[in-house]
Amino acid sequence: MTKYPRKSKGKEISPTFFVFCEGESEEAYIGFIRSKYRIPIRIRSKISRTKINQRYVQSTLRFQPKHEKDRHFLLYDIDRPEMLERLQSINGSVLLVSNPCIELWFILHICNQTAEATAGQIFKKLERKCNNYAKGYICEELKKKLNTETENACIKAKKLSLYNNPSTSIFRLIDEIKNVQKRNTTITKKI
Repeated sequence: MTKYPRKSKGKEISPTFFVFCEGESEEAYIGFIRSKYRIPIRIRSKISRTKINQRYVQSTLRFQPKHEKDRHFLLYDIDRPEMLERLQSINGSVLLVSNPCIELWFILHICNQTAEATAGQIFKKLERKCNNYAKGYICEELKKKLNTETENACIKAKKLSLYNNPSTSIFRLIDEIKNVQKRNTTITKKI
């Protein structure tokens, strides 16, 4: 695999976060994250549906400029057991998985969810809480919750049993972003 390293001219290199995701709702969320956290992180998303595997990730990243701080993430629903196995076989990736679906992460910004549920039940619950929610679109009502309740959602998500229904590890992306923010703040203060 050919690497094209990104170089710095005496400045701190900011990481690029490559996010491979399952569908439109995941991509809409990544777009929201990109606009919420206006820090020097380039977040690139690519919808890959269920064809995700090691070869696909490698070929997609092959001609991207690289730096050791860069990370790649897999943002997927794992309501099917074979999907988790496939994602776990991809080396070097951070799993951002939700069981049964990404809407669980959105629900955790609004209320608690500790009982097992189907994707359909989670989706209906989210529709009741946010009247204008639709797949692939983050409505204004949900944006407000995603802006103000992320810390609470992270706390709730960390209490759930990873990979079980219900669970989500999307908090890992938030943790990574906050680590970069903290590092940039520390560097700025030193200058």
